[in-house]
Amino acid sequence: MTQGRLQDGQGRRIEYLRLSVTDRCDFRCVYCMAEDMTFLPRAQILSLEELERIARLFVAQGVRKIRLTGGEPLVRRGIVDLCERISAIDGLDELVMTTNGSQLDKLAQPLADAGVKRLNISLDSLQADKFKAITRTGELSQVLAGIEAARKAGFERTKLNVVVMKGRNHDEVNALTDFALQRGLDITFIEEMPLGNVGRERGEAFCSSAEVREMISQHHSLIESSETSGGPARYLRVEGYPESRIGFISPHSHNFCDTCNRVRLTTEGRLLLCLGHENALDMRELVRRHPDTDEPIQDALERALQHKPARHEFAVDGEVQVLRFMNATGG
Repeated sequence: MTQGRLQDGQGRRIEYLRLSVTDRCDFRCVYCMAEDMTFLPRAQILSLEELERIARLFVAQGVRKIRLTGGEPLVRRGIVDLCERISAIDGLDELVMTTNGSQLDKLAQPLADAGVKRLNISLDSLQADKFKAITRTGELSQVLAGIEAARKAGFERTKLNVVVMKGRNHDEVNALTDFALQRGLDITFIEEMPLGNVGRERGEAFCSSAEVREMISQHHSLIESSETSGGPARYLRVEGYPESRIGFISPHSHNFCDTCNRVRLTTEGRLLLCLGHENALDMRELVRRHPDTDEPIQDALERALQHKPARHEFAVDGEVQVLRFMNATGG
């Protein structure tokens, strides 16, 4: 393998690793998992030392951005220390995290001090009862306190993530937009991804990015932007709010696969080559079989990347094709 360069069979450079540190979460969001979940036993998940080793291996091969995900990453014991160790890896440009915000009231400042540069915080409603209905177990006040703690902690940017669903929260698009703009935060609206059978028909709640943009444009003047955060979001600026950006992640209506630069590692060590396919490389087996040398792991990774699909295929004839839940996928 050429040192410092990962490339898939489509010629796309792989520079972004989403690293799941746990499948566990203190919420049970309706788009993410079933209400009654069984989580993985400890022996099946990667240790903190294995997570750090894999992070180092990927950075040595050209990955410049790592996002820690879950489940909810902040429920993993030792997470702040892991952040400190990964952020110090020579060659890594950026360590970022996606969180539901429930633990940020006490952990935002330690995370910033440990080298986490940016946060994505899930916020699907500003109404306490609706928030509870979507998350099943979450408390809105706890998350709002976490957002305020993040604003004070000194992260380079903090972004809110909203999964938009008709009949649940699509009527809050403008309220959520204004909440972000008034606080100098970014906000990204996400089309729901059909991963796992969550006990309902997903199509009935689907709200496209174009519909969301139209709602916002009725209240704000939107300015086209070519900015990128290194992921799939497309951004707009808002007249009068220079600190904020509005993003759209549109896996259904605006396929972004041709520029895909990322892979995902699940908490049990499966390297998912594509969010919309089940093909994967068992990194856990490799790191445990080769505790003292990285070369066989690097060779297996290079071979696997040649099979990274050209594009995702979430559903065929309306049927969900990917059966794992989002918490098992890594955000």
